[in-house]
Amino acid sequence: MSNELGAFLRARRAELQPRDVGLPPDDAGRRVPGLRREEVATLAAISVNYYERLEQGRVVASAAVLAALVRALRLTDTQRTHLYALAGRPKPRRRPRQPLRPAMRRMLDQVTGVPALVLGPRLDVLAWNHLAAAILVDFAQVPAARRNLVRLLFADPAMRARHADWPEAARTAVAALRLETADDPDDPDLAELVGELSVRYPDFGAWWATRRSGAAITGAAVLRHPLIGDVTLDYDVWELPDGGRQRLLMLSAGPGSSAYERLQILASWTAAAL
Repeated sequence: MSNELGAFLRARRAELQPRDVGLPPDDAGRRVPGLRREEVATLAAISVNYYERLEQGRVVASAAVLAALVRALRLTDTQRTHLYALAGRPKPRRRPRQPLRPAMRRMLDQVTGVPALVLGPRLDVLAWNHLAAAILVDFAQVPAARRNLVRLLFADPAMRARHADWPEAARTAVAALRLETADDPDDPDLAELVGELSVRYPDFGAWWATRRSGAAITGAAVLRHPLIGDVTLDYDVWELPDGGRQRLLMLSAGPGSSAYERLQILASWTAAAL
């Protein structure tokens, strides 16, 4: 690796102050200006030892690490291009927001008695039915660019309040998002999402650093709703086998259960309001 990469990293962190990256100010002062190595490592969710060796030119940066450094160091597009050039890697291109597949649209339209969502790469919410909006959050009121399931779990107070065990729901979502980085480590939008959540929400940063990954395709969640109270719903996720990474997420309850009856009441109320 060229020592120029290490020089660039050192110069960039010297330009930044803790407040620039969402860290608390250092009241004790600093002997040298800029961010410390351990702060950059924390923001990038890599070990301090690895980051030190990276600055020293002793390791080769992977695509995932470069994406993490872009978000940690708040690089501009020009700086990002330069970073990738120094590392000998092509700059990743942004992907346009994925359109909803017709097959997913048809399935969603045919599912009316249970909450259902269509998720895309990065766990973006691509579409939903009226019952999903009623029991979770009104996705139509969220700008399309911010309509991401993990972001909403951390950033939206209503979504947080819906989950009786919010920490477990959030940890599961973080693990699923980390699995996305394995599928597409060069995705700059995914890197920006992880960077935003790492800086704004310490819990996200801590859970991301554990490197737990996995997609929960079945499970149960206790949701709290102001109209129907607490309901325990099973969730199931189906993915189209065409490699497009679009998934149908459904929430349901067993017929005859209290949760099922309450869900039907909510369905009738929300359908009447359409």
